[in-house]
Amino acid sequence: MTVKKRFYNWALLFLLLSLSSGAQEPAVVALLRTVPGAEVQEVAADTFFRKTWKVMLPQPLNHDHPGKGTFRQRLWVSWRDDEAPVVLITEGYSAPAPYTSELARLTCANQIIVEHRFFGRSLPDTLDWSCLTIRQAAADHHNVYVLFRKVWRGKWISTGISKGGQTTMYYRYFYPEDADICVPYVGPLNHSIVDSRIFAFLDTVGSDRCRRRIRAFQMEVLQRRKEIFPLFQKWSEENGFTYRRAGGDSAAYEYAVMEYPFSFWQWGMACEKIPKPGSAPEEIFDYLSKAGLYEYFSDEGIRKFEAFYYQAMTELGYYGYRPSLYQGEIRNVRDTTFRFAVPAGSHPRYDPSVMKRVERYLQTEGNRFLYIYGALDTWSATAVRLHGPAEAVEIFKPGGCHTTRIRNLPDAQRHEVFRILEKWLGRKIIEP
Repeated sequence: MTVKKRFYNWALLFLLLSLSSGAQEPAVVALLRTVPGAEVQEVAADTFFRKTWKVMLPQPLNHDHPGKGTFRQRLWVSWRDDEAPVVLITEGYSAPAPYTSELARLTCANQIIVEHRFFGRSLPDTLDWSCLTIRQAAADHHNVYVLFRKVWRGKWISTGISKGGQTTMYYRYFYPEDADICVPYVGPLNHSIVDSRIFAFLDTVGSDRCRRRIRAFQMEVLQRRKEIFPLFQKWSEENGFTYRRAGGDSAAYEYAVMEYPFSFWQWGMACEKIPKPGSAPEEIFDYLSKAGLYEYFSDEGIRKFEAFYYQAMTELGYYGYRPSLYQGEIRNVRDTTFRFAVPAGSHPRYDPSVMKRVERYLQTEGNRFLYIYGALDTWSATAVRLHGPAEAVEIFKPGGCHTTRIRNLPDAQRHEVFRILEKWLGRKIIEP
């Protein structure tokens, strides 16, 4: 047989094998086709995975009473290998597009992103706010686990960021067998709708000099409102922002000023970038508007997150403000909590026992939890501080903010995380 003919035969065999392999439907898609009402659509995504699909998965609106209706929950399902681990991402809000988590890359895992109920496209036809509880949300995630566990039998890692990190915590509380490892990033665990630990943190974080600079800047924005407030009004009109829920534009202006220290430390702003005393009003306004502080209190901004505010005012807790710090310059704010941001007609009632039960579980039975925080992030004020017998580890990045991730930890902490994950996972981590 000539070399040319042998090459032709090998090429033909390779083509036939490729076509045969391509025609074989992935097990996860075959599984999803058995779910009544599920919608599956292949989408373009990161080539780290072999395929990614958008899945609209039917879920009971009330898991205790399945007959009361369903909604479709949006998932982004990414397949790498049926024998690989699975990273289950518990989003706290919407999940409008697929992405590849650092944990999936580190562990060469399959990945499922789960949009939180009542956010994004995961909405029932009628918003029954009584069904927006951490127990109902955890049951959503459990259903996802039970379904995909049928074809993906490797170890499962549950993870989420910020409110998604909270979701990871309470999901494990209700369903402790669903995950082998849990990695909540920058996830708070609040004790009330105005957690006083936030105030204590803001009074002591960073240097005295920087805190004084922040307070002086706040006072300047309030005391020069005749110069700056018209710029705020003009900008709001141009961008179509209104402030009825906050109590009007004057109240929103003051809320933004009180919010500033929280946002400053949460997002790792630089003290040297704060406008100097006596700066032009345009410079001061531009600095605050680019930080997103005004939009945060607009009707339009609130509308995107009102489901979160309902959760904060019923179970998750949050933070508030202290108008007394501002020498009588806060004149229009009437509510120092975020009750003004809850959905109309929802009437939330806060239950302080919910997060206490979750925290008690995490301290005593929350094994194989790896908590990652930024030490200067305002939300580290209400971090899980380990003191119980659970086999868990907490990492606080020095100088870190809310964008703290494994990839940006100092070398020593990052390698410690790799060591822990390898121990718990029983396989090598693929370091970037």
